[in-house]
Amino acid sequence: MIRNTRLYSVLFNKCPRCHTGAFFVSKSAYRKNFDEMHTHCPHCGENYVPEPGFYWGSMYMSYGLYVLFMLGTFLLLVVGLGVDVMHYLLGLTPVLVLLLPYFFRLARRSWLAIFIAPDRSGRGTAATGTEVMDIEKNAAS
Repeated sequence: MIRNTRLYSVLFNKCPRCHTGAFFVSKSAYRKNFDEMHTHCPHCGENYVPEPGFYWGSMYMSYGLYVLFMLGTFLLLVVGLGVDVMHYLLGLTPVLVLLLPYFFRLARRSWLAIFIAPDRSGRGTAATGTEVMDIEKNAAS
C-alpha cells in the first residue's frame, strides 16, 4: 500500500517516480561516499538533478529535521524525564554529528519527492543500461 507513494521513495532510497531505482550510489549513509547520488534513475531514467542549485532547498528541510529532532528529544528528556539541560546538550552534540549523513540524505530525497510525481500506473518505463549511461554522459558535459 505504501509502495507507490512519495513516502516510500523517501524512506527506502528509491526513485520518486518508479520506486525501483536507487537514489544514492551507496545504500549506507555511513560510508565515505554517503553524499554521492546518481544523476538519473538507473531504472526509469528520471533526472535527479533538474537544475543547478536544485538541492539548496533541501538544506532548509535538513534544518527542519534537526529542529524537530532536538525539540522532540528536549521535550522527552528534559521536560518529561527531568534530565539536566547541560547533560542534555552535551549528549545531544555527538548524536547530531552522527545523524548528519542520515538527515542529509533524507532531506535530499524528501526535497526531490516534492517535485516529482510518482508513476501510479505501476509500469515504470525502464531505461536500458546504455540509455542511462548516455543520459549521465550528456549531463556531465
